[in-house]
Amino acid sequence: MTHLMETDFLLNEQPPRPPSNARYRALTAKNGDVTYTDSIERLESYDDDEAMIDITTNAHEDLSKVVDKSRGSTNLLDSSGGDDLPPGVGQYDDFHTIDWQRDITRDRLRHRNIEKKKQEGFLDKIKGAYDAGSGWLCVFLVGIAAGTFAGIIDIGTTWMSDLRNGICLEEFWFNREQCCWAANSSTDGDEACDRWRTWAELFGDFAPNYNPGVYILTYIMYVIWSMVFATLAVMLVRVFAPYACGSGIPEIKTILSGFIIRGYLGKWTLIIKSVCMMLAVSAGLSLGKEGPLVHVASCCGNIFSYMFPKYGKNEAKKREILSAASAAGVSVAFGAPIGGVLFSLEEVSYYFPLKTLWRSFFCALVAAFVLRSINPFGNDHLVMFYVEYNTPWHIVELIPFILIGALGGLFGALFVKANVWWCRKRKTTKLGQWPITEVLVVTLVTAVFAFPNKYTRMNTSELIRMLVQQCGVEDFNNDLCDYTDQSVLNVSDNLGGAVAGAGITRALWMLALALVFKAIITIFTFGIKVPAGLFIPSMAVGAIMGRIIGIGMEQLAVRWRDAPIFSDLCTVNGQCVNPAMYAMIGAAAALGGVTRMTVSLVVIMFELTGGLQYIVPLMVTVMTSKWVGDAFIKQGIYDAHIQLNGYPFLDSKLEFEHTTIAADVMRPRRSDPPLSVITQDTFTVDDVETLLRECDHNGFPVVVSNESPYLVGFVNRKDLTLAINNAINTQDGVVAASVVYFTQHYTENVVVGGPPPVKLRKILDLAPITITDQTPMETVVDMYRKLGLRQTLVTHNGKLLGIITKKDVLRHILQLENQDPASILFN
Repeated sequence: MTHLMETDFLLNEQPPRPPSNARYRALTAKNGDVTYTDSIERLESYDDDEAMIDITTNAHEDLSKVVDKSRGSTNLLDSSGGDDLPPGVGQYDDFHTIDWQRDITRDRLRHRNIEKKKQEGFLDKIKGAYDAGSGWLCVFLVGIAAGTFAGIIDIGTTWMSDLRNGICLEEFWFNREQCCWAANSSTDGDEACDRWRTWAELFGDFAPNYNPGVYILTYIMYVIWSMVFATLAVMLVRVFAPYACGSGIPEIKTILSGFIIRGYLGKWTLIIKSVCMMLAVSAGLSLGKEGPLVHVASCCGNIFSYMFPKYGKNEAKKREILSAASAAGVSVAFGAPIGGVLFSLEEVSYYFPLKTLWRSFFCALVAAFVLRSINPFGNDHLVMFYVEYNTPWHIVELIPFILIGALGGLFGALFVKANVWWCRKRKTTKLGQWPITEVLVVTLVTAVFAFPNKYTRMNTSELIRMLVQQCGVEDFNNDLCDYTDQSVLNVSDNLGGAVAGAGITRALWMLALALVFKAIITIFTFGIKVPAGLFIPSMAVGAIMGRIIGIGMEQLAVRWRDAPIFSDLCTVNGQCVNPAMYAMIGAAAALGGVTRMTVSLVVIMFELTGGLQYIVPLMVTVMTSKWVGDAFIKQGIYDAHIQLNGYPFLDSKLEFEHTTIAADVMRPRRSDPPLSVITQDTFTVDDVETLLRECDHNGFPVVVSNESPYLVGFVNRKDLTLAINNAINTQDGVVAASVVYFTQHYTENVVVGGPPPVKLRKILDLAPITITDQTPMETVVDMYRKLGLRQTLVTHNGKLLGIITKKDVLRHILQLENQDPASILFN
């Protein structure tokens, strides 16, 4: 048998016609190359990326309009049974990569058919109008669902978080704040609210004032409730929806890049993730619900897309809805519709046409409106820690802002390295076999060490709200506002600031301990088998850091107000420096250092603050954070977890700077078995079934013949299997000896009076993406990124030489680095 890569033909020769019973069964064995990384090992497990597996672009062939023309008395059968393809053709299996170009082409052909039918009658015009508006209707429903789920989650989280400390006796469904509102009481202290009862008052019959018994019983109930909530969360995830754990953003990015993960955006994942998100946050774990809200909104988008066949049956079109849903998720998480759209564009979306931008904006708007109507926090705002500053910033403050940005980038780099190291240990050791135990241990440690410190005991969102709020007259009991001159709290007084009192000193020590505890415990929390977001914990670390630096800057300005550098700071009303603003800047710096978000993060933050005057400080801080973080590690936390899990994601942010060519990457190599191909008119049904049985590739090139391997097209394994089974089950006379044709007409290989042939031209991709063997890999990588390719066929002088799949490209990039992901992250 002649090897395709070793055969040389003249371009002008006529390809010889092989015998009718000739068979070519060059089977490709498993990849024999050295496995360099855990990511490569994970990629090897994906059926979609086995060597020579994918199906490529069908840019010109109308699969529904091929007409069968037979000649003579031979009855040339069409396996598709008329004009319709067998059910399932064109769909994708689990853990497969979609063909962007083919799906987009299919949608264009569908749209052309609708436009042609509009001229046939009034009903067809209505159908056309409905099809044109179905995208807007779908994102409208997604926005309503995302806002509704977010409101329910916010209300449930607040109620269950307060349940660890006590209960409202007369209305148990009220959280502490609502309970005290109903009683027209203050919420500043337990003794100030008559209807709210702590567990010490209920079970211990203690007086409301402080004593050791109250503290011990409250401590015990805090730990017990935390363990109960964590146990429920991990058990629900473990039993009903394993995909509901984690943040979900790395997987959403991978799915939006064209990867299929069945069940990850299903209804059970939506329900369990929503419930367990409330339980996990209420357990006091160092995690947030903002990241998982993106997953929840994407589940809503996936479910509603099936109501519209335009999106439900086309994976590329469905991802337009998922991009809009991601924007809605951030919109309801932070109350930032514009920031949500930019987040979807900058961070998660792979294919983002202009119409998707408009629909994402509309979806985020609807979601924010619904959440605002629900008003889960009772403050007429979309988030718990909405702030509004009146203190201007000064040029000299850019120095501490840059310092905060550098510290945020350093924290982000260290956190990514440490968390990925721990997650790798979890995957490669016996620790991964005990996910429930790990969750309970982390919860127990968190509860035991968090309770003694009031800043770690409270809900993380409440902590951020306290840190980013500037001091006012109502904050006389707040240690962070304990100034020696209390009149500084009244912003209407023309005072130049005040010296910090004993309360601020005490608060600084507790905040420093909280900073260390939050930074360390979050490393071990992110990645456990419960819904776990990273936005809020990162922002909390940054807010603590920023508030500490802000207080230090304030005291410097107060004590050295006559110094030239501080001379302009203490001329404003009320305060020399606003430490709360530094907390907001620090939150942005830490979150930017962890995720490497830039534009979207700045927009989210200024939407939170409600003022445009802080855009410059935010931009300076976020860019400094990104630069410092990139100096230590190029990846953000989500890209690092994508690589850790081995997802086939080709990051468009990374540059390919090597000088290799396609011949260096394509399969088969000289040491590999020959390429598995199908000839266009000599294979029988038995040959095809044998080929499918003996090798597990998910796609096969179709060539003219074995002797003349001129490329004809490419056929997907699933489509081929469905078409062959459909022909056997529905067409009379089809047997194992029936010749399979991928041509328009039959040839002399059909024997008169013999079994009828099977025509499979409709499932053949006649316009696969092809390159020459001398194409630079830099160009190939750009093609994969910009066209969303699954595979490319490599030719030389028109003859097929090999194939390059997406996995081959990813493997090649890692091999050129000559190191595995661990060394990339830690060297």
